[in-house]
Amino acid sequence: MIQLDRRKFIASLGGAAAVSLMTHEARADALEHYLEDRLYAQAEGDIAGGSGAAKFPTAEEVHAAIPSRHYRRGVGGLFVATQPGTNVDFLPEMPAKPTLPDFFANRFMRTSNHCLQSANKAMERGVQEEIVLACLLHDTVQELMKTDHGYWGAQMYAPYVPEITSWAIRYHQALRFFPDEAAGYHYPDLYHRMYGMDYVPPPHIQAAKAFAEKHEWYFAAREVTVSDLYAFDDTAKVSLDPFMDLIGRHFKQPAEGLGYDNSESAHMWRSMINPDAPL
Repeated sequence: MIQLDRRKFIASLGGAAAVSLMTHEARADALEHYLEDRLYAQAEGDIAGGSGAAKFPTAEEVHAAIPSRHYRRGVGGLFVATQPGTNVDFLPEMPAKPTLPDFFANRFMRTSNHCLQSANKAMERGVQEEIVLACLLHDTVQELMKTDHGYWGAQMYAPYVPEITSWAIRYHQALRFFPDEAAGYHYPDLYHRMYGMDYVPPPHIQAAKAFAEKHEWYFAAREVTVSDLYAFDDTAKVSLDPFMDLIGRHFKQPAEGLGYDNSESAHMWRSMINPDAPL
């Protein structure tokens, strides 16, 4: 199990005095948020507590926990408070013509560290630039929507990136549920915790995996899963700077700004620009 650092947990809630004013229900809810944030930041068993199926919930137990929360697990990070016991805060203003780096700086706050680590790993292995770009972008859409994020991400980026990049983002979602030892991808303990130790991917995910593994670009989506796997070091210092030239070569920045160019996914960018719009 994840080891709970009691001092850090209490400090995250504002200290012992603040905790003493909380109801038991509020404390339990805050604890769940805290542990889920740690799960997001910790990937494999050696970081998150080692292997051993006995500690993992079943898929039925994961499902049974749904009504114990006041939120849906698939909601994007911009739409919920990311720290337990807190409310959402004002977001930085976006420029009139937002660029991809503007989103990394002002909207991808929760996902950028992980994605930058993933891209660094791919770049270190000499992966072709279009796939490094896929690693850089693959989870950023989780600020908007977590569920089916591979499909959401591919749609959001398709107008602006090479086809192989959006393809890799789309199919990494399915491939992450299937180990490929030859490629260096092992099924993460994290998924046993999130989905249940006996979880079976639904038919559309199995069909997507079967399609992807026969495709000429299989290696591209598989590389995203490999670079994804060990890129959850929340203490890592990362920067977008090493990727600026790559972005300049392969990302089609619209002159009007992302969200205002009337592309098929412009509305997705506008939703992140102003996630407080009530309708």
